[in-house]
Amino acid sequence: MGLRITERTIKSLKPPASGNRIFYDNQVGGFGARLTASGAISFILTYWTGGRQRRHTIGRHPELNAAAAREEAIQLRDSIRRGGDPLGDKEQRRAAPTVADLFEDFMERHAKIYLRPNSIRCYEVMGRKIIVPKIGNIKVADLRRRDIEELHQSLKETPYHANRTRALLSKMMSVAKRWEWRNDNPCEGIPKFPEEKRDRWLSTEEIERLCDALDKHPNQSAANAIRLLLLTGARRGEVLTATWKDFDLVLGVWTKPSHYTKQKRTEHVPLSPPALQLVVSMKERSGESEYLFPGAIAGKPLQEIKQVWSAVCKQANLKSVRLHDLRHTYASHLVSSGMSLPIVGRLLGHTQPQTTARYAHLADDPLRQATNRFASIVAAARSRKRADVVPLRRDRDA
Repeated sequence: MGLRITERTIKSLKPPASGNRIFYDNQVGGFGARLTASGAISFILTYWTGGRQRRHTIGRHPELNAAAAREEAIQLRDSIRRGGDPLGDKEQRRAAPTVADLFEDFMERHAKIYLRPNSIRCYEVMGRKIIVPKIGNIKVADLRRRDIEELHQSLKETPYHANRTRALLSKMMSVAKRWEWRNDNPCEGIPKFPEEKRDRWLSTEEIERLCDALDKHPNQSAANAIRLLLLTGARRGEVLTATWKDFDLVLGVWTKPSHYTKQKRTEHVPLSPPALQLVVSMKERSGESEYLFPGAIAGKPLQEIKQVWSAVCKQANLKSVRLHDLRHTYASHLVSSGMSLPIVGRLLGHTQPQTTARYAHLADDPLRQATNRFASIVAAARSRKRADVVPLRRDRDA
């Protein structure tokens, strides 16, 4: 015979000698108190669904008192009558993927299939060093906008890095939405930090110092990679993954495969005489590797040249210059010399005119030369007109 589960009756219950014993309530069917041999008490609800018996733990005592547990049991029974399954829902939540699970699947089933090697490396770093340690244990379905805002705010000292991390999370959540792991993207609407655009490029004198430092560096393979970056305006990943089959040394053309370009399209770039001479000289001294810049691991290209770049910058006394600024240097000097933005954009592999438009202000010098030339034409015309006019002499005797 059951008893009414109250705080008073719970205090009178005697623990079993071993295991546990359930005392069922005599009013709410299936509701009971489970008492273990150690004296721990928890409230449970036993019910049937799908032809089998299930036992759901409502909560532990004294964190949850008897009256609150009874009320929850009544609500659960009402849900069960409508087809609910409290224990099944709990098991499903427990097995639901976390943000860490999503990151692993995102990298394997999305990033490594559709993205460039450089993007994959960047995502690996951001995911494993920032996202997984900070919010990896949160269920994907439970991740809130607030969680992402707090993560974003924690990186505010490095705005660019913070925005890239937010962008990665947004891509992960979009994929989770497509996989039906959740119904929305909680990253949407979270504002980015303002980023100060870098307009750093090397002057002619700085380029001379850089070339001198490259000539003196002991690692000439890495130095050649930097030289090719400077002479072509290519991206670091495009240079380091370049293979000999990509180059036509007769026509002087570099064909960049679509899977290594940012825009995912094949690009055919003409090489200047110095760039062609550099590649030809490298070819004469190359071994059996398929890559222009073979790495330490057989069959793999050179992965990184940051240390060499840092040493070269120090030798050349170059301040606050990134490898990517060599691309800006290439574009800036071309535009300043009068080359049109569409042509420069094609050399850089830009698909959108606005991407190249950032260099538009550098076209000021050729524009100034052009307008000054017209001003000199006007000035010459005015001087000729004055030369054609014969002034009348005043006759003092008239």
